[in-house]
Amino acid sequence: MDAAYLSEWANLLLRWLHLITGIAWIGTSFYFIGLDNQLDPARDGNPRIAGEQWSIHGGGFYHKQKYLLAPEKLPDTLHWFKWEAYWTWLSGFSLFVLIYWGQASTYLVDPAVFDMRPWVAVPVSAALLVGGWVGYDLLCRSKLGENEALLGAIGAAALAVTAFVCCHLFGGRGAFLQVGAMTGTIMAANVAMVIIPGQKKMVAAMKQGATPDPKYGRWGKQRSVHNTYLTLPVIFIMISPHYPMTYQSRWNWLVLLAVGLSGALVRQYFVLRQKGANPVWLPAAGAAVVALLVVTGAPDRGSAGDAPPFAEVQTIVASRCVACHAARPTMEGFAAPPKGVMMETPAQIRRWAAALRQQVQTEAMPPGNMTEITPEERAKLLAWVAAGAPAD
Repeated sequence: MDAAYLSEWANLLLRWLHLITGIAWIGTSFYFIGLDNQLDPARDGNPRIAGEQWSIHGGGFYHKQKYLLAPEKLPDTLHWFKWEAYWTWLSGFSLFVLIYWGQASTYLVDPAVFDMRPWVAVPVSAALLVGGWVGYDLLCRSKLGENEALLGAIGAAALAVTAFVCCHLFGGRGAFLQVGAMTGTIMAANVAMVIIPGQKKMVAAMKQGATPDPKYGRWGKQRSVHNTYLTLPVIFIMISPHYPMTYQSRWNWLVLLAVGLSGALVRQYFVLRQKGANPVWLPAAGAAVVALLVVTGAPDRGSAGDAPPFAEVQTIVASRCVACHAARPTMEGFAAPPKGVMMETPAQIRRWAAALRQQVQTEAMPPGNMTEITPEERAKLLAWVAAGAPAD
């Protein structure tokens, strides 16, 4: 078994694990945020109780109570929620290393954006991951972190700068995933470095008969709320590699910010709905942002020109595309044709004409223009597809 084949299996299994653990983490996070937002005053007047909720699910009734700080004594069994976050980050980071660091020349670096050697790009990427968390954490711990509105504004501005820098350092696909990896690292580090350590200190204080310091509860709540607003933008980044019209756009960093904003607006709508409000303008605003992107981001087709003979199209495809899109790819790092698309025969080329148009028009393929397709060749392929992909 060759390395490329094993790499494909590693890619699949890590991606599957990432989805499984991500679903578990997001589900738990959304549940507890929703629970916090739907608490009613305690009926028994217990001053220790911040609120309670009655609910029904799966054929049973549940009665949940949240304490202002802590109960009078610890229960025999205390359930923790942490491994979902840890395994989501571990699997996601491993996937990022396998694809974007392991094949940096293909997926991370694009000489047309910034001519950077892979051995330079990988340390830069790693530094951004670490620097993103350190900067965010220091900001939250500063005096500015006590003002949530100001903190949110600074965070949004920092995200804009980060998106701009990444989209001018790396190829579009790599830039999007770099921002996603940075955001995911911040979210997981919030759990590992702030929320869980704070909860452990609260439990330790109670075991010693002391009153827990309320600051740990405040810090944990703050980071948990931050995570819930980052979730939907990160999910968009996870699926963005399938849609080159986003990351290959001339203004890709603005696309990233705009879709991230729409995700945050939708999440805010859910939060306010849980509190009894129904601000329909929030999802409407998110939809308007996306609609604006669709309209303004539509590619300029220009004049199609005359369709070249199919023989010329086949020659271009053979020299620029078949290295990857073949039953047995010759391009290093590929064990199978991407997405199962093969273009070795006339029938295969015509079958995938629509997909070919999208990839060629957005310049998503070849990745980093590895096979050095020329603008003239791109124009000929597009003209051929526009003419109906004729066979002669």
